[in-house]
Amino acid sequence: MTPDQILLFLLFAVVFALLVWGRIRFDLVAFAALILAALLGLVPTGQIFSGFGHSAVIIIALVLIVSRGLMNSGAVELVAGKLLSASRSLPGHIGIMAVVGAALSGIINNVAALALLMPLDLEAAKKASRSAGLSLMPLSFATILGGMITLIGTPPNIVIAEYRSDALGSPFSMFDFAPVGLAVAISGIAFVTLIGWRLLPARFRAAPDETGLADGLYSAELKVGKLSKDKEFTVGDLYPVAEEKDITIIGLIRHGRRIRGFARAELIKENDFLLVEGDPKAIEAFMGAAKLDFAGSEQHKGGITGGALNLVEAIVPDSARIVGMSAFKMRLLYGYGVTLLGISREGRRIQNRVRHEQIRAGDVLLLLGRSGRLDTAIQWLGVFPLEGRTTGMIQRNKAWLAIGGFALAITAAVAGFAYLPVALAACVVLYAAAGLVSGTEVYSAVEWKVIVLLGSLIPLGQAFEEAGNAQIIADGILTLTADAPAWVTLAVLMAVTMTLSDFLNNVATCLIAAPISVQIANTLNVNPDPFLMAVAVAGSCAFLTPIGHKNNTIIMGPGGYRFGDYWRIGLPLEALVLAIGIPAILLFWPL
Repeated sequence: MTPDQILLFLLFAVVFALLVWGRIRFDLVAFAALILAALLGLVPTGQIFSGFGHSAVIIIALVLIVSRGLMNSGAVELVAGKLLSASRSLPGHIGIMAVVGAALSGIINNVAALALLMPLDLEAAKKASRSAGLSLMPLSFATILGGMITLIGTPPNIVIAEYRSDALGSPFSMFDFAPVGLAVAISGIAFVTLIGWRLLPARFRAAPDETGLADGLYSAELKVGKLSKDKEFTVGDLYPVAEEKDITIIGLIRHGRRIRGFARAELIKENDFLLVEGDPKAIEAFMGAAKLDFAGSEQHKGGITGGALNLVEAIVPDSARIVGMSAFKMRLLYGYGVTLLGISREGRRIQNRVRHEQIRAGDVLLLLGRSGRLDTAIQWLGVFPLEGRTTGMIQRNKAWLAIGGFALAITAAVAGFAYLPVALAACVVLYAAAGLVSGTEVYSAVEWKVIVLLGSLIPLGQAFEEAGNAQIIADGILTLTADAPAWVTLAVLMAVTMTLSDFLNNVATCLIAAPISVQIANTLNVNPDPFLMAVAVAGSCAFLTPIGHKNNTIIMGPGGYRFGDYWRIGLPLEALVLAIGIPAILLFWPL
């Protein structure tokens, strides 16, 4: 081996070791490796930062922004909410959640799909009085499986598609992954639904511990908008929706006065206010389901550039300016464009109108507005926002705009009318103009650590391949499988890639395995596409550990999982992926 080859092998060995160790941020590890390689002359000067302009990096960033816009519009919630129910049996619930999760992962990024469905799954587990750990891991695995179906469903597919463009002249298209991805996803979903969850430890079958601290309940005012002239609505008509969303209706306000002793048969009139009690997410969901509004909603309509609304929980200290005052007297809405939607006061219900209630020290306020205005109002009021207690307001009236814009972008890319990054960028511009993603969200939606990782490893991977290191590894695999059929070599490559993906970031795994797969195919003088497809499938299959895929990490806390719980479902699932994936690849992508 040449000195450059030895240095690159040593550099990648250190990178892999540090990534598995996990004590140092993976983006810092990758970027430091890139700089070190540049200083050693292993990466040409003109290519050092070329990875950050690579189309794979751009596509991943744009997909994450589009996913945020679809979530903000309620388009995804619209589908999921109608299909989920806490009354189903556990296998039925897991099956529905897995199918929905896999389907959403093919449309939006699989991390975004899990982020959307996990709260619904937790809510269903709470209502069914069972451990969420029985269903969260199957849901996570299903979203990972579903991401394999399309180009934009998971970063490994994007990486492999763009590598094919560099190596063979054209990328994989949007649905080239679908035949193999569907075969693997369907079998995997069937496994986690019928068998997988039963393999989890017995502790998940015990009744859930209810001794933890409950979320704060807020008394909130919700405004009744325009009603249909053809039908009368009573308070009782809203009780089923309120029960489903864990909301308690505790009052009715008309012409500024609370109606005492209102009955379920009380007719609801336009511009009435319902006084309800619940946690922020439940209040937001009830507003959407019951088509209710909030005080000052007309002032929050910021036009196409208004941006998204957020609910922020903030505690009131003794020194706050608002202590002893009401939001109405402080002119919070008219002066700052922020609505006091609810108040939480040590478990006691608010008897007066929320906006007219005198605020006390120790109260927790539920404030609604746009990010910039909320920050200004919070500072002026002297209250302290609670870390991690921000809830996005879903703009359900823009759901079809979001769906239409996304469908148009994908259609244009698939039909060849527009380059995929350009089509996705146009969709992002539409979402930003429509206020589905704010200027801040355009940047916050992007997983910048992944972007830095990818931008750093692309030039390193190119240097690794150009120096001949990929060929050396390919020769080693070929030597191991000497005299065996080509499909055996394919199976070994897939198994090795899958194992690496369980401990390394899946993007990093694919960037290294992709050039090796092409070198193997070229040496065997066979079609490289099945080898690239094997890397794409195996790179996404990180089921043995909580560190191989971000979705597995996300569920670890809420599900109450330990490191050793994942392999119980993950090991047989990975064996199933190999058993189904290899024949499917050979069928749809012949050697």
